[in-house]
Amino acid sequence: MPKTVVIASQNPVKLQAVREGFQRMFPQVQFEYRSVSTPSGVSDQPFSDEETQQGAYNRAIGAARLEPQADFWVGIEGGVEDDGREITAYAWIFVLTPGMTGKSRTGTFFLPHQVASLIRQGKELGEADDIVFGRSNSKQENGAIGLLTGDVIDRQQLYEHAVILALVPFKNPALYEAQAPG
Repeated sequence: MPKTVVIASQNPVKLQAVREGFQRMFPQVQFEYRSVSTPSGVSDQPFSDEETQQGAYNRAIGAARLEPQADFWVGIEGGVEDDGREITAYAWIFVLTPGMTGKSRTGTFFLPHQVASLIRQGKELGEADDIVFGRSNSKQENGAIGLLTGDVIDRQQLYEHAVILALVPFKNPALYEAQAPG
């Protein structure tokens, strides 16, 4: 019987990153994936590590409330941090089960000054990228990282590695004590 993974997103990039991450970590397990829309409970554009982490956790908890019979609930939240000179971008991933929590953060990269300026003016990262790069809805495609690396690393790959890292406790349950979500 397949295990059910509920992903707190409708974004195709996030859905594929979760699918690939689970399959790579557990190739012998059959999974059924569902996507639900859940609020992050944080700003549309999280502006700190703590706010971004909280948004990913809130999304995973929201998915658990909507589909309580699932085996796994996954929340992903992208965020930025501004040190006053430069802005970095990254995302947090939470994977929850009734008895265990896995979490990870993607790699971090610095945004170009034009993009950073638009974010400081109140634009979300995806919207700022679309303006600077003359694109439309890039956050549901290759994202800022794909635009900046020429797709050497795209948004799905960036998230997929973090999904894999968030699954480490589930791959090694004897090494990780059962812990309450959070």
